[in-house]
Amino acid sequence: MFERQPLEKANGLADQAALSADQAIRSTQRVANEALDSLAVSVQDMRQQAAPLLNRANEQAVAMARRGVDAVRDTSQHLRDRAHRASEGTVTYIRGEPVKSMLIAAATGAALMALIGLMTRPRDGG
Repeated sequence: MFERQPLEKANGLADQAALSADQAIRSTQRVANEALDSLAVSVQDMRQQAAPLLNRANEQAVAMARRGVDAVRDTSQHLRDRAHRASEGTVTYIRGEPVKSMLIAAATGAALMALIGLMTRPRDGG
């Protein structure tokens, strides 16, 4: 009977240690689950807060793109109008001053040919 008591005590201590370890594991699992649940709620909250901001940013980007397209269209139309007016002005000038226009055209052509000749002429390295 003397030998049984220490063995029973050892078994009791082992059972207590196993129970304590089991309780610690359950407690750790509960804390981990609560932390994950809290994290999931936080992520969901952030997602809900970010959605309107992303939508607003998207709307602003679309509006900026539209303004850019409109500006390019307006500028393009303005340039077409100016080119048309310049063309009409040139035709009007040529009709009013045909001889002078031919002399200006000839002088401009000669100047361009001289410039092209200078640019394409081989250069001596010496």
